[in-house]
Amino acid sequence: MRPPVPPLPLADGQREVLRTLSRSSLAAHREVVAARALLLAAEGAANTAIGAQVGVSPTTVASWRERFAEEGLSGLGRVRPGRGRKPPITAEKVAEIVRATLSDTPPGETHWSCRSMAKAQGVSAASVQRIWSELGLKPHQVTTFKLSNDPKFEEKLTDVVGLYLNPPEKAVVLCVDEKSQIQALDRTQPSLPLKKGRAGTMTHDYKRNGTTTLFAALDVATGEVIGQCLPRHRHDEFLKFLRTIDRQVPKRLAIHMILDNYGTHTHPNVNAWLQKRPRFHLHFTPTSSSWLNLVERWFRDLTVKAIRRGVFPSVPDLITAIDAYLQANNDDPTPLVWTASAQSILDKVRRGHDTLTAITSQK
Repeated sequence: MRPPVPPLPLADGQREVLRTLSRSSLAAHREVVAARALLLAAEGAANTAIGAQVGVSPTTVASWRERFAEEGLSGLGRVRPGRGRKPPITAEKVAEIVRATLSDTPPGETHWSCRSMAKAQGVSAASVQRIWSELGLKPHQVTTFKLSNDPKFEEKLTDVVGLYLNPPEKAVVLCVDEKSQIQALDRTQPSLPLKKGRAGTMTHDYKRNGTTTLFAALDVATGEVIGQCLPRHRHDEFLKFLRTIDRQVPKRLAIHMILDNYGTHTHPNVNAWLQKRPRFHLHFTPTSSSWLNLVERWFRDLTVKAIRRGVFPSVPDLITAIDAYLQANNDDPTPLVWTASAQSILDKVRRGHDTLTAITSQK
């Protein structure tokens, strides 16, 4: 039989540190267990008994005792080099997966998937997913952008943002645009209502029952919207909408309208009408910069909340739904607050142009 292992000698300071560590709820679990084992060893308990009590093998207890005798508290609970679980994928393989993700594409395809990358690299799809997740790589997603090439971009941007951040006194600022070709879509079969455990359903196919165009003017200060549905999208209809704005806005206020560069807005008949009404002031957004017009955000909400899931047997039904949304909006309006300065936008656009120039020069 093996002779009994002598008690582990501990200094008073070492014993106090081990007692504190053995009761800790913040230290690593391995360190807490090792501290308990060493305290038992100091009381003269055998390695087998210690292992059974703390839930490790006698060999592990013997290893802890040996290391403590050699290194003291500094080696407590630390895993020695070459021990423990080996990483399933080498650093070189991870680097190769990242390089391929950023630089290559699979044969005949536009982007990598977890499975195609796993097949190409000889690893599991779960491993590829974990690497992409840790590094924030998303080859399955793409975002769109458009940088304006308007030669007067800075001038127009500064003008529009200035209206948002510092609106003139005794005036109303209106974001004006048209949402054209809104379709009155009816479904070919009745939709099923929402119920517990199942989302509402509707057929993917539909019947077209005509279109309408919504002319809208969003009051930046209040969030109220002047809206009018008209059958077509010409300067005649735009003039009709301008007359509606003229009637609804108090005569004492000047009207500053933010619009895009659509030809309807600069038609000679429109210009002639505006020249006779000096309280109207037009401010045009740069080309390819519809995001500067806040009414576009309101159009998105209208589409999501009132049109996309609607069922419209006729154009009048569609117009009724749009008018109902307009009324609800104006009963409890919410202003869309602009916060970005013109300079911050210009800096961002310049960085975008610089990036495109650098990419182009590399090709």
